[in-house]
Amino acid sequence: MVADARTFGKITAANALSDIYAMGGKPLYALNIVCFPQNLDNRILQEILAGGAEKCAEAGALLAGGHSIYDEGIKYGLAVTGIAESDKYYCNNTPRVGDKLILTKPLGTGIITAAYRGGEAKVENIEEAITSMERLNKYAAEKAAAFDISACTDITGFGLIAHLLEMLAGKASAEIYCDNLPYLRNVMHYIEEDWITGGGKRNRDYVGSRVDTSKLPLWKAELMFDPQTSGGLLLAVTAEQADELLNEIKASGNTKASIVGYIKELESNELSFS
Repeated sequence: MVADARTFGKITAANALSDIYAMGGKPLYALNIVCFPQNLDNRILQEILAGGAEKCAEAGALLAGGHSIYDEGIKYGLAVTGIAESDKYYCNNTPRVGDKLILTKPLGTGIITAAYRGGEAKVENIEEAITSMERLNKYAAEKAAAFDISACTDITGFGLIAHLLEMLAGKASAEIYCDNLPYLRNVMHYIEEDWITGGGKRNRDYVGSRVDTSKLPLWKAELMFDPQTSGGLLLAVTAEQADELLNEIKASGNTKASIVGYIKELESNELSFS
């Protein structure tokens, strides 16, 4: 994903902590899970763990230890435990008809990292993607806590479309405002150069005939199938509160957050696009 070990640790920790924020919770502690080759310099591992520790500290979570084994490749993750009030936590499949959908981070991290691995991504695009992936969803979640949220999920490996279908749970439909989708700079160019990940293709295959993107520009469709690492929150909030919440989230530093659609009554098409 990235060459710098400490940055890798930061992104991994932000990604792991996100599940707690997506439920409206507060992370309490985390445990490191490490696989590391025996023949590599341990200073690389120290940097990875230092990056993870920095993000846990930023989240206010105690890094309580962990477990490590030797392996052929580097693998790092965290098991995170948090707490949420029993009457206020968010589910990922309970959206309310009429609610607006807010996406708090730009899409395209999978595409940018694919272009980076192929040696084609520009430095400024890589840096923008890293900044987004490192950013905790803590700040958007803290703003959302004061609003009437009916459902929430974080956009990760299944991409926007599959995660939204999971949110709809066969009980509602949604319309996506394609022109409002936030995305990283130059993503359209990289998609047109065919820097599409295997994960994005699997997401498209998984969704299959449930969603028709044939009338959309290819790059916009692929953007919504792109698997995200440490992606943003997708929040369903009352239409009356959507603009206010969006402004609060932008003021907290998520400057590319956007209202990307709304929830509507169940139709034959689970997703439509405008």
